[in-house]
Amino acid sequence: MPSRNVISWTAMISGYSQNGKYANALTVYKEMEKDKGVKPNEVTIASVLPACANLGALEVGQKIEANARANGYFKNMFVCNAVLEMYMKCGRIDRAMQLFHEIGRRRNLCSWNTMIMGLAVHGKGDEALTFFNQMLGEGNAPDDVTFVGAILACTHGGMVAKGWGLLSLMEQRFSIVPKLEHYGCMVDLLGRAGKLQEAYDLIESMPMTPDSVIWGTLLGACSFHGNVELAEKAAEFLSVLEPWNPGNYVILSNIYARAGRWDGVARLRKLMKSSQITKAAGYSFIEEGGDIHKFIVEDKSHQKSKEIYALLDLVTTILKFDESTIDIDLDSIVE
Repeated sequence: MPSRNVISWTAMISGYSQNGKYANALTVYKEMEKDKGVKPNEVTIASVLPACANLGALEVGQKIEANARANGYFKNMFVCNAVLEMYMKCGRIDRAMQLFHEIGRRRNLCSWNTMIMGLAVHGKGDEALTFFNQMLGEGNAPDDVTFVGAILACTHGGMVAKGWGLLSLMEQRFSIVPKLEHYGCMVDLLGRAGKLQEAYDLIESMPMTPDSVIWGTLLGACSFHGNVELAEKAAEFLSVLEPWNPGNYVILSNIYARAGRWDGVARLRKLMKSSQITKAAGYSFIEEGGDIHKFIVEDKSHQKSKEIYALLDLVTTILKFDESTIDIDLDSIVE
């Protein structure tokens, strides 16, 4: 394209971000910053911040926030909510709280949902439900996303009765028909509380077909509580829904092993080998100096892989000792 303007740049950023290509979205944004003839607008900011949120790129996100404030973009609620979500997903609940109160009466349903969901995800169930009740008390009508966050808030505290009450409330008072996500949260809640049969019965009674996430949630709960029978049922459905996923076989194999069912372990290993099912390599992102780095397990393609592994070995060694008996300046080593 011979001439790029803010619309074309933003289209690329938005496209990458909406399709989960967050690192690409940030790369394009940084390229856009180098184009002196183009200035990001509100849509650009609201499009790139979700990428920062999902990558945990707090430093980059804060710079973008400063840019937005300097250009008066905080009058736009899409921008405000994008910054709010960025802080929540990056674990800066304190900054999210400050911004939420700063927004004041301008906050909308998206603002409330971001706070409720964010607090719930970070295990602050009581605070999330306090926000939920405050939202209703101020006359704001919730939507299906609100109830996903509210039910999720019940999981870490084992508030089973409260969860059932919310599932009933959304339909009876607000005429919101529960979706897969709501049933999934309830299955998670029941599973964490050890009510595995109740969770299985809920799945069986759902008005829609359970997906792999719901069966996977039950399988995970069975692993934690050691229920072989229900684990086998969940794994049977998962073998049809996602036969390529090695994680399900590994979880069931571990359940068998803990129960002393070595015949089951051997059978699963044979099945995985014959089906050529292999465990995908895990990876993680870290932010350093405003740049995002992706690391794959045992990957040595990074230009500084030798230094990285040397430092990792050193940190591992340090962690084996009591922290009060060893004092090493890691910053000096990195330099």
